[in-house]
Amino acid sequence: MDRISITGGGPLLGDITIGGAKNAALAVMPACLLTDAPLTLTNVPRLADIESMTSLLGQHGAAADASFGNGSGESRRLVLHARTIASDTAPYDIVRKMRASVLVLGPLLARHGHARVSLPGGCAIGTRPVDLHLKALEALGARIELQGGYIEATAPPGGLVGAEIVFPTVTVGGTENALMAATLARGETVIENAAREPEIADLAACLTAMGARIEGIGTNTLRVTGVPALHAATHAILPDRIETGTYALAAAITRGCVRLRNTRADLLHAVIEALEETGATVTRHDDGFMVDARDRALVGVDVMTKPYPGFPTDMQAQWMALMATAEGASMITESIFENRFMHVPELARMGADINIHGGSAIVRGRSRLSGAEVMATDLRASVCLVLAGLAAEGETTINRVYHLDRGYETVEEKLAACGATIARLRD
Repeated sequence: MDRISITGGGPLLGDITIGGAKNAALAVMPACLLTDAPLTLTNVPRLADIESMTSLLGQHGAAADASFGNGSGESRRLVLHARTIASDTAPYDIVRKMRASVLVLGPLLARHGHARVSLPGGCAIGTRPVDLHLKALEALGARIELQGGYIEATAPPGGLVGAEIVFPTVTVGGTENALMAATLARGETVIENAAREPEIADLAACLTAMGARIEGIGTNTLRVTGVPALHAATHAILPDRIETGTYALAAAITRGCVRLRNTRADLLHAVIEALEETGATVTRHDDGFMVDARDRALVGVDVMTKPYPGFPTDMQAQWMALMATAEGASMITESIFENRFMHVPELARMGADINIHGGSAIVRGRSRLSGAEVMATDLRASVCLVLAGLAAEGETTINRVYHLDRGYETVEEKLAACGATIARLRD
């Protein structure tokens, strides 16, 4: 099993190019099941989760033609073509690898009329039930049964029918499943309390390019007028805001200076605002922004995770690593997922002073962390330990980094290019 070794203590200096958004790509890829025409995606990241989703879509009959190479943007191309639905079953052995697999449910149901999807897996950061997905599809007329660990969904004769869907709480995946299913439903569907994440807008933009009729993109009310069929389209995946934020905090935690390219500052308003409050300088550019924390005594800043446009839950662990090196105390409150402080014991092994009280963590910053052998427990926790290792004195070895490969492409190369002493160790 691969490990990563880091010898920390030096500032990161240089440029990092950001890839396409993993969470956006994973939501957009299942849209290929809505049409018998090809869907061409560009700026696609090359990640383990993308490979898993490609395998899953292949199970359903979608042929994939990928061209990644060493480039970015337009050169990162993935063509998905589901001429027919070969199977409406998403099996456990594929779905268990990542939670986003449940996003095939809505498209299969809308186009094929039936779907059998294993209950999803992914990182162990809380239960994250799919009941809101299922209630949304039931509102569109689907009959839902749970049997043997599988979701059995059947559309009524004549297909799904437009309806009003009111989510009691914000759900990103539920919004994505409902949105895709509604594109082929007869009549109008109104989705209230829809998630507003940029990845939702990116999916809506792709569906619109395919011929869907969607109003209210970027708001919490989406109106979808169903169409008989969707057609071929080309869509560029938006930049990854979590990768962007992670490397922005890597610059800050090492008291370095890094320019982030091929990204957008507007996707990370809450993170940038908090980062500026610590004392770091953020300079915006046309193709991204630069974080400068050289010779800065950064101070602790409280954050609470919230749905977009609030502070992202996927940045909580990285923020905790930064706060462990800031002056004074800070409070980090996790309001999205339970059980998402599993990285705390590992940070403590590196000398971090963190106390958990329910859904909040009190972090008392220290001038230096110490290198140690630690273990990654999930995707964001793994990269939080990378950040801590960059700032720590001595060597840090991070075990179980297969989590990291699900969401960060060539992380060692990107950090090494900015001066980090980092290497992957293969057993």
